[in-house]
Amino acid sequence: MSDDAVTPDDKDWTWVLTRPCAECGFDPARPVEEHLDALEQHVLRWREVLVRTDVRARPAPGTWSPLEYACHVRDVLDVMASRALNIREEDAPTFPGWDQDAAAIEKDYAGDRPLAVADEIAERAGWFAQAYAGVRDDEWERRGRRGDGADFTLRTLALYTAHELVHHAHDVSA
Repeated sequence: MSDDAVTPDDKDWTWVLTRPCAECGFDPARPVEEHLDALEQHVLRWREVLVRTDVRARPAPGTWSPLEYACHVRDVLDVMASRALNIREEDAPTFPGWDQDAAAIEKDYAGDRPLAVADEIAERAGWFAQAYAGVRDDEWERRGRRGDGADFTLRTLALYTAHELVHHAHDVSA
């Protein structure tokens, strides 16, 4: 692996749906609505990150820069909004695979424009919020399945996404 290659993350992060993340402080026991209500705070946090002078600097070989993490967050919001809509509209959909590391290379996360990414995060957060707008009590437990076999409900998909936002903000905290 070259010094500029990022070490792929092959961990199964679904455990964050059942217990707190000691690294970033995310707590899945908090009501899902609280996590969804925090979307605007996440958008503001990423806007602050994306104006930093070190936005393109990788903190260590094999680790994404703040800009690359921001691009990942943008794409997570996009992918998860689509999955939430699939769960709401279809019975037990299976989601197509998404390789976050391939996406980083294909979309040239490292070469993206920070202020454009800030705007795109705001836009994608809006899409994500819209996917969850008006969820009825009987919809929260509707299910979908990731290509690797991991099952999600509409509720756990929201929690998983919320953890992504909290954890990656922690990853780039100065």
